[in-house]
Amino acid sequence: MPQPLKDKVALVAGATRGAGRGIAVELGAAGATVYVTGRSTRAGRSEYDRPETLEDTADLVTAAGGHGLAVPTDHLDPAQVRTLVDRVADEQGRLDVLVNDIWGGEHLFAWDAPVWEHDLDKGLRLLRLAVETHAITSHHALPLLLRRPGGLVVEMTDGTDAYNRENYRVSFFYDLAKTSVLRMAFALGHELGPRGATAVALTPGWMRSEIMLDTFGVREENWRDALDRVPHFAISETPRYVGRAVAALAADPEVARWNGRSLDAGSLARTYDFTDLDGSRPDAWRYLVEVQDAGKPADVTGYR
Repeated sequence: MPQPLKDKVALVAGATRGAGRGIAVELGAAGATVYVTGRSTRAGRSEYDRPETLEDTADLVTAAGGHGLAVPTDHLDPAQVRTLVDRVADEQGRLDVLVNDIWGGEHLFAWDAPVWEHDLDKGLRLLRLAVETHAITSHHALPLLLRRPGGLVVEMTDGTDAYNRENYRVSFFYDLAKTSVLRMAFALGHELGPRGATAVALTPGWMRSEIMLDTFGVREENWRDALDRVPHFAISETPRYVGRAVAALAADPEVARWNGRSLDAGSLARTYDFTDLDGSRPDAWRYLVEVQDAGKPADVTGYR
């Protein structure tokens, strides 16, 4: 298989599971050396208390054709992030792709709870994990990325700028976190563009992450069994789909055309002509607006 990123070095911050793992594996499939970070390791779990580990992600990257390196890191600790970046600099002398996918907030938000009813400690912890970590990582990693022209920063979020601007997202804290990341990409675009690098915000659609599959009591092999209970889940996609979006951006010599923009996996699939693992091309955000939010029955015809 072609490996357009064979000489590239990537750092996927927050790669233990979900989108981060999917992105890391697809960067590996494109030939990249990929440093993956997170807090869940074979030696101990984060507060998520889930079975996925950072080492497993690194192994998947290598099996896909790249070189995966697991570096346990708490991205709220500037010293740990500085040590991580120093290691990348010492071992590789470069950083071509930075993916800020740190999240860690699945157990910290309440659906439709107004700010005065939401648990304050959990809400503030969510903001620290989803926003502060990205700022700390960019602060330490971007000088290395800027050593060579053509670097790419991908800020991972939930929702496009257009969708989030018009829609309330889950709760005050969740909404603020996801919108803040969109604005981060916009700001980084202004700071990186004149210096020869590109920053974008990127969202998957309805992603079949490990946690989502467990929530619906299905596996990837039988995910359609959940459609009787959640019909709109028919538009869902694997984490590898957004991973292919990142790999396509990283391999694009004209990626600067997207600088500062909000992007989604479904739209990029049409632009770069890639598909999900099953050969389909889910267009989740268009579906969400035109079908689900419009109150229509679930029907993915023309949307995947």
